[in-house]
Amino acid sequence: MGNTQPKNKTGKKVVAQKVEHAKKTGVLSLAEHKLESCPTQVFQIAKLRTLDLSSNKISALNPNVANLKSLKSLNVENNELPPGSLNPLGKLPNLQILNCGRNLLGRPTEENPQMVDPLPDKLPQGMKQLKVHGNFLSSVPRPIFTSMLVKLESLDLSNNDIASIPEEIGNLKNLLELTMDFNSVVSLPSSIGQLSKLKVLSLKSNQISAHSAQWSDTNPQPLPEDLFTKTPLIDLNLHGNPMTSTQLNTMNGYDQFLERRQKVKTSTLIGGGLTSLDVCGLE
Repeated sequence: MGNTQPKNKTGKKVVAQKVEHAKKTGVLSLAEHKLESCPTQVFQIAKLRTLDLSSNKISALNPNVANLKSLKSLNVENNELPPGSLNPLGKLPNLQILNCGRNLLGRPTEENPQMVDPLPDKLPQGMKQLKVHGNFLSSVPRPIFTSMLVKLESLDLSNNDIASIPEEIGNLKNLLELTMDFNSVVSLPSSIGQLSKLKVLSLKSNQISAHSAQWSDTNPQPLPEDLFTKTPLIDLNLHGNPMTSTQLNTMNGYDQFLERRQKVKTSTLIGGGLTSLDVCGLE
């Protein structure tokens, strides 16, 4: 008797009310609604800008999602989306933010045993933020590089099984933040130095090691010198890698990184910010 709240806040009536409200606001959240598909009436909201379908049981995207030409932000995190299921998103010209983390994009299905690209062949070129964490990926999806994502600022590929980062990473000229935590990365390509705006790089719990203090063309350091000297990087997290802070100090260019970060810390981040990363998370 003490609980007067409605028992079902995720039924068809609630969805219908939210859809009507979204027609006015352009924002719709259907997170945690036990949905197995996106309600068809959603595709009729011509001015929809933000759509949150996270934490449902969606295993396919209706092709009609391509009707949402005004959509700028889509969250389908924590669903059951398999490889190829995101293809309709390639037809959303204004999409800037996509969170498709914690799905099954890197896992072949019985219906489709042949591996297909987890992402659409051509992602919207205006994309600024892309999260593909926790998707059983064994490599970085090619469309990230072939779609000419020149405006991409933030890329999250953490919690996968990625062992290497392609040279094409250097094409993401506007990238500010790259997160590759909990993968199997052993080294970075030299092209990482072409990311002239990169400020944050997180590589926690990978397989980056440094067993030599003599670096050469035949024995390149796992973190290229250009990463330290040609990018504005100020936040680097290597916690959980088989490397010590002493070994990191042997890498060419690392002293320039420390000097640059110290300047930033003293000028704009006094009292916090980078103090916990004095040795990039290493002992």
